[in-house]
Amino acid sequence: MHVIVVGCGRVGSGLALEIVHDGHSVAVIDKNPTAFKRLPSGWGGDNVVGACFDRDVLERAGAPKAGALAAVTNGDNSNILCARIARETYEIPAVVARIYDPRRAEIYARLGIPTVATVTWTSQQVLRKLFPERTSAAWTDPTGVVQLVERVLPTSWCGVRLSAIESETGARMVAVSRGGKSLIAGSDLVGQEGDVLWVAVTFAARTRLDELLAELPAKEGLR
Repeated sequence: MHVIVVGCGRVGSGLALEIVHDGHSVAVIDKNPTAFKRLPSGWGGDNVVGACFDRDVLERAGAPKAGALAAVTNGDNSNILCARIARETYEIPAVVARIYDPRRAEIYARLGIPTVATVTWTSQQVLRKLFPERTSAAWTDPTGVVQLVERVLPTSWCGVRLSAIESETGARMVAVSRGGKSLIAGSDLVGQEGDVLWVAVTFAARTRLDELLAELPAKEGLR
């Protein structure tokens, strides 16, 4: 996939390097040529100098063939304008915009553009929005056997006791993020729409975990 990262600050440069490492082609846009000093020589992607809302710049960055774009400059207006052009003009399917003012998030959501607020900002959050299928572990023990993974709860799991995950996979539910708050997962916790799960699972069982979440509608007796 071709990915465009707009803004070559700390977050943007880190995103670009990680996306290249994952095997995707990347172009980074920044209006300040010196910003590209954050990227090592021969880093594997393209540097494009210019304004993110300039269509000629976006064309040079490969917008017509892009599958994802992350607007992560230090300006809310620039990010949302760039994201709208990416979505509406180039029909880039995966677009995410960084925002400093969380009060604007609802407005952007109505436009169909996912956002990440600076107060909760990490490059991993952007990657998860751009690549929902990305399955890298948040933590792995030194032996590589046990991993802590994050999974968004499928809607089919709403109303199901999350302890079913443990009994079916041997994994352990560590915590659930729900409505902006985190909960320690108890045996009686029932899944709700929008839940984000933090699960400790062995490397060998991780595939089974994903299969279970995908196949639940065909399972009986888990409610």
